[in-house]
Amino acid sequence: MIVCHCTGITDQDIHRAIDWMRAADPTAIITPRKVYRALGKSADCGGCMSLFVDTMRKSPNVEVPMQLRGLSRKATQEKPDERRPEGHRLSQSRAAQ
Repeated sequence: MIVCHCTGITDQDIHRAIDWMRAADPTAIITPRKVYRALGKSADCGGCMSLFVDTMRKSPNVEVPMQLRGLSRKATQEKPDERRPEGHRLSQSRAAQ
């Protein structure tokens, strides 16, 4: 089935590109842009994007690798308080002197 008429991308092209990317890098996060790049094309009008993403989601190889799941939650929970101290602005520093 043709997914993108502007560039002539089919659902099989998308699945093959995803399979190729997963085989090349098992930890890759696969995005529509990366699929377009793997196919040597770029999105033109964007009218196909919802169908393109739906087609990607049907591939079992598009999922986020297990070892990368939850990393953002862990990183934010383990970070110390990185807020700037009071009076961090130059104007506030000069006013205090």
